[in-house]
Amino acid sequence: MTNIRRIAQFSVHGYFDPEPILGRTDTGGQVTYVLELSRHLGRLGIEVDIFTRRFEGRSQFAPLDDSVRVVRLPCGPDKFIRKEDLFPYWPEFVANTAAFMREQNLKYEVLHGHYWDAGFVCMNLSERLGQPFFYTAHSLGAWKKEQMGGDPKEMEKLYHFEERLHWENILFRKAIAHTVTTEDGKQIYKRLYNFETPAMEIIPPGVDTERFRPREDGEADTSIEVPDRYVFALSRIDSNKGHVELLRAFARVRRECPDVHLVIGGGSKEPRQLETDVKNTFLEVIDELELGDRVIFTGYIPDEEVVEYYRRAELFVLPSKYEPFGMTTTEAMSCGTPVVVTAFGGIRRDLCDGEDALLVDVSDAAAFANAMVRVLTDEDLRSHLAAGALRTAHDKFSWQGIARRHVAFYRRYL
Repeated sequence: MTNIRRIAQFSVHGYFDPEPILGRTDTGGQVTYVLELSRHLGRLGIEVDIFTRRFEGRSQFAPLDDSVRVVRLPCGPDKFIRKEDLFPYWPEFVANTAAFMREQNLKYEVLHGHYWDAGFVCMNLSERLGQPFFYTAHSLGAWKKEQMGGDPKEMEKLYHFEERLHWENILFRKAIAHTVTTEDGKQIYKRLYNFETPAMEIIPPGVDTERFRPREDGEADTSIEVPDRYVFALSRIDSNKGHVELLRAFARVRRECPDVHLVIGGGSKEPRQLETDVKNTFLEVIDELELGDRVIFTGYIPDEEVVEYYRRAELFVLPSKYEPFGMTTTEAMSCGTPVVVTAFGGIRRDLCDGEDALLVDVSDAAAFANAMVRVLTDEDLRSHLAAGALRTAHDKFSWQGIARRHVAFYRRYL
């Protein structure tokens, strides 16, 4: 059996920090996933380096734990670049990574790429180093293209789907083994890429059950300003996160529960123009629905406050139209908060409707609203869902167990 002493994780776009500013452009759930996986692999006695792009004068090294660090290497101009526009610079990143490994005399038993850009990097590194690489897609270009719709020419200009799909089809077949977070992920590979392999294992994202937990007796509240009763949603401010569907459903909820607010968390500390434009479309919908006094946008929520937002909420909602998994859902569940979840999210297969969550078609405003109203008005249902959510979070999603599953996965294919 292979002795795994050192692992190289690759998550190469966006702002990658040991304490990430989630909500910044291209800085979301994948960052949390890679950080927590790496942290818990480190607790198993494995040294982990997380390779990412260096820009805006950031330091080369950022320690996460005693055995885990972020390694930033230059690639292209010293400025933020959208992940969709970074492809021309990845050969430089491959060369710089190989040089760094050689200069530091570093040998990794595992190379693991996250998202297609890091998969491309790992594929090229594996050829240079003569060793295999592992791959986790997190998101698939063909599915994103299918779900987002829009004008094909405009979508191609924004997202470069043709380029992405070309390389995805190649790197899928080059990787020694894959993880996917859900059964849906496996089926999408088959349906949209005509690709299937026995070396593809379902390992869901984990949740830090030590941090995300219900308040204990006597534990002081974190000071945050929130309404007495509110529905909570948390994600990047993005057009595919289902905010418009949520607002239209909440307009119906307000008629039944006039004292309830909607609190929408997430966003960048310093929003770029694209995020500002998307938020402005939400504000137009709020004006149209006359919800101005009932909807609160928090903006970026600091790490030390986010648990309190989950705990105080009467329910958490995941309204995304396109969501490969939905890690914020497991965070809310681990805090003992009832959840109403999109029926189009990958996480739905790990949930039981009516036991640990309510699953709903978020495009159906009446059905979405009815699910929220049921939780808000039925105390027994709310308690039942909260208990089921907490139980499922611990049984299926603790990061300790997820890290051990990854070690077994690596060993199986090495």
